[in-house]
Parts: sequence; C-alpha cells; structure tokens
Amino acid sequence: MQVLYPRCAGLDVHKDMVMARVRCVNDPPHDERYRGGPAMQVLYPRCAGLDVHKDMVMARVRCVSDPPHDEVRSFGTTTSALLELSDWLAEHAVTHVAMEATGVYWKPIWHLLEEHFQLVLANAQHIKNVPGRKTDVNDASWIADLLAHGLIRSSFVPPTPIQELRDLTRTRKQLVREISQHSLRIQKTLEDANLKLGSVLSNVLGNSGRAILAALIAGESDPEKLADLAQGSARKKRAELGNEPNWWRPCAGVSGRITGNCCEST
Repeated sequence: MQVLYPRCAGLDVHKDMVMARVRCVNDPPHDERYRGGPAMQVLYPRCAGLDVHKDMVMARVRCVSDPPHDEVRSFGTTTSALLELSDWLAEHAVTHVAMEATGVYWKPIWHLLEEHFQLVLANAQHIKNVPGRKTDVNDASWIADLLAHGLIRSSFVPPTPIQELRDLTRTRKQLVREISQHSLRIQKTLEDANLKLGSVLSNVLGNSGRAILAALIAGESDPEKLADLAQGSARKKRAELGNEPNWWRPCAGVSGRITGNCCEST
C-alpha cells in the first residue's frame, strides 16, 4: 500500500485525555504512542491478501519475519494459475491468507488453498478501503495489512461434506420450486383453453393426466379417445371425462403446444 504521508500522527481526542500515535517511516523512522504505548501488534508475520476477480487474482505477500519479503503479483483463475499461486505462497512460507467473499469466484481458490494455508474469508463490507483510492493492488495490500494485525473477522465456511450437502439440498429445493411453477403454468394454460381437466383429475400431472396431455399435444381432440387414456382409479371417472366434449375442443392445438413445453420441464 502506497504511503502518501511518511511522517504523520493520529489523535484520539477525549474530554480529559488525548491519545496520540506518531508514525514516521522515512529517516529517521519512528513509531510510538503517547504515554509510551506499543505500536500495533503484528499477529501474523507471514501472510498474504488476495483481491479476487472473475478472471484475475491480485495477491500481495507480506512477510516481516526473517527472511522479510513484500511483493504484489497477479495470477489468472485457471487451475494451473491457481496452483502457481499456491506454490508462490508456499515459497515464501506464508501461513495465513485472506480474501474477500466475491460472488462465487472465491470458492475455487478456497478449495485449492485450504489444505496448505490457514484461510480467512472476509465480508467485503467489513474491510472497505478508503473511498477514492480503490485499485486491485491497493485492495490486496489493504487485505494483507488488516490480516497481519488480526483485524479481519472471518466468515464461517463449513467443511467440504457440509458444503456438498448444502449444495445438494439447495438444488433440490430449486427443482421442487420449478416443478411447482411449471405445474401452475400447465393449469393456467388448460384454463385459458377451457380444458377442465383439473376439475376431474386430482393431479393433472399424474399418469392419467400426463397421458391425456400427451394426446392433446399430439393433436387428439376426441373426448372418448382421451377418456380411454385414464389409468388406475381415474378410470372410475371415465364418464365425467367423456361426457363433456366441450372440455376438449377449444384451443386444443395451441394449448397442446404450450403445454408440451411445460410437460418437458416437469
């Protein structure tokens, strides 16, 4: 991170007391707090900060213990590039790595690095940098500085088996929601065409309902032939299915084509 003011001080003003810190990085260097307090403690002397994007990762290594090292490099997000990043971090004996939770882009990096380093996932709102000075290099440097002093609160990332189970249950929930939406769309299409199939069958997407829908999609409009497609307990309702020809006639061709798209999704 670029130092704009090499010799500066900060004051924390209270009613009866002022706490001051002098921070001088050029010659002669000096870092001291008023009343002789210590400078900010470095908890992780060998750490790194990652600024994650879709196609690029900006990384800064911040090592203050022997051998000291401070470097910023950019890497791609392909698997080979991320393995190169891992090797680069290991080469400098980095122990802790922090990154922002940027969409889903952080997940591949996390999976590749979690076996080799202590990872910290930061909420982007908690580590916002100074407005107006936002660049990829500054962001990576800022994350590394915050991590070194233990100022990043790590977000919870569950173990891999829990992540896989969570992805599975979320996918299932989404599929169930989509099936429900398509089912309602089929009901609406049938009602728009005045096809009262839902008034006779308890489940339009059951075996009987699907057989009748498939016949409608194929262009069948004879109520007797459609009623013959009833299966199981729905055969008891054959009289209701076959005695009202107007149930099948209006808009059968158009409704069949629309309903066909919905049936494929369910």
